[in-house]
Amino acid sequence: MALSDRPAERHRQIAGLFTDRVLGAPDWDAPAPVAGWTARDVVRHLTEWFPSFLASGAGIDLPRGPSVDENPVAAWRIHSDAVQALLDDPETAHRKLSNRHIGLVPLDTGIDRFYTADVFMHTWDLSRATGQDDRLDPDFCVHLLAEMEPLEQAIRSSGQYGPRVEVPDDAGPQTRMLGFIGRDPFWSSP
Repeated sequence: MALSDRPAERHRQIAGLFTDRVLGAPDWDAPAPVAGWTARDVVRHLTEWFPSFLASGAGIDLPRGPSVDENPVAAWRIHSDAVQALLDDPETAHRKLSNRHIGLVPLDTGIDRFYTADVFMHTWDLSRATGQDDRLDPDFCVHLLAEMEPLEQAIRSSGQYGPRVEVPDDAGPQTRMLGFIGRDPFWSSP
């Protein structure tokens, strides 16, 4: 299924796939492909960084669920539902997001570019950590890679991405994108 180019619908699709992986996770303490992280930490990352980004950049406070340590499924669902409600709200079309790195952008564009893209990439992390289907939409992998490659120096210096992992020249879009963001596309749980 092709991903939508509309931010609200794309989030619904990407967050829906991540939700499927959350619901299918058999072990929240399983190691994840991000060094030092577990499956639980993947959910923790998504539910913790974005609310403060949104509050500081748009003055919006998302509803909070239980802690990820207490209930990772409920923490994710409440968070994801809140982001979707924000994107579905007709008023969102008139709101802006401000950030020192990106300037002022439409709120839905900012959510799509930074948060939804992050959920997409971390879907692979959670899938790999929990032994689930880790296939990502290849067209969106191509799209993200094309957006990130010109910004490689800024991306690497931000500390948000690890060093590029070299992949075979004939690697597919998902493998190339994962290598770019610093993931070993061939990682498997120990």
